[in-house]
Amino acid sequence: MSIDKPSRHVAITMAELADSRISGAAKEIPISDAASTRTGERRETGDLLGEDEAGIAAGGGKGTAQPVTKLMGPTSFPAMTPTISRARLEALLADAASQHVVIIGDAMLDVYLRGDVDRISPEAPVPVVRVRDRKLALGGAANVAQNVAAVGAGCDLVAVVGDDGAGSTLRERLQAGRMESRSLVVVGRPTTTKTRVMARSQQLVRFDEEDDADLESADVARVLEAIETAMPHATALVFEDYNKGVLVPAVIEGAIAAARTRNLPIVVDPKFRNFFAYRGATVFKPNRRELESALGAAVDLEHPAALPETFARLGVEHLLLTLGERGMALVSSDGVVHRVPTTAREVYDVVGAGDTVTAYLATMLAAGATALEAAIVANYAAGVEVGKLGAATVTPHEVLEAYDAHIADA
Repeated sequence: MSIDKPSRHVAITMAELADSRISGAAKEIPISDAASTRTGERRETGDLLGEDEAGIAAGGGKGTAQPVTKLMGPTSFPAMTPTISRARLEALLADAASQHVVIIGDAMLDVYLRGDVDRISPEAPVPVVRVRDRKLALGGAANVAQNVAAVGAGCDLVAVVGDDGAGSTLRERLQAGRMESRSLVVVGRPTTTKTRVMARSQQLVRFDEEDDADLESADVARVLEAIETAMPHATALVFEDYNKGVLVPAVIEGAIAAARTRNLPIVVDPKFRNFFAYRGATVFKPNRRELESALGAAVDLEHPAALPETFARLGVEHLLLTLGERGMALVSSDGVVHRVPTTAREVYDVVGAGDTVTAYLATMLAAGATALEAAIVANYAAGVEVGKLGAATVTPHEVLEAYDAHIADA
């Protein structure tokens, strides 16, 4: 079924809401042409991200976390500034180290081939790359897992791999990074592998080895068994969806039911398939393009009743909408919106920022943070991540340093 073109109101209102610099009193937000705002694609870990996802932490760098806003009328948003104390941040980061996160989703192996181009092939008008370096990295849900491990927390990654070399490599890298590989399920399909050929810091081509069809019923049953085995250790649950066939409705519903029985916080990083299947989640984290494509013309965010209607469809507690260089907007089911501007001081590479946010959201919620506190801490972590090359991890010490630098700048 085709998805209707997103309503102009969705792009306008959320972008303008996120871009507002209101403090203290109500202010009318002007309506601008949505076509002037470029939307980016949702990232595949290791790709150059679109601004919606990758710009979580990119941008000005000196804004403070802004507005608790409440819808008072069609376009009016009174605001105040939420923050977090250093003592509270230290306590949450310390408590996060004793948590255990179960991550369910699509794990990948990223392969980077880097080299030089000195000539054009005589066989076809294409560059010949002399490969000088080969690098392997964890991608997708596996990258979220290594970000959780960097916080100091334990994790179980429930994902599928093939009976192949890439699957063995992925398992070995998890174990080397002190992550549990016991929940990986071997199935009769290749391990999702994305190989990028790079020359002079430019990606020339990417080729994917994958089968993204929904899992067969027998494999779904084995994934559910792995979830059941992992859940007693869990203090938080993450869904990381790349539409590779693991997160089918039966897996989603079974895992959410198990998590809610244990009162666990649930963080969802969705994609287009099964977008509305995560009822009961604590924080639902799409980017702007995903939300607009899924909701289409059904939502007019300039209408006071729009947000309750949106939450009625999603059935989640909080919507964390990533808005590119404008930061994030945390929307609650009661219509309250919190603006979390970017905190990055330097933006070197935006790859993997979304995975860092997901990992920190889950570990902070498990440690007892509110959704707003978790979003603020995750935003600091993303600000550190985009200053590194490639999909990188962020330690609690680095988050504290970023917090201190941000306070000093402010």
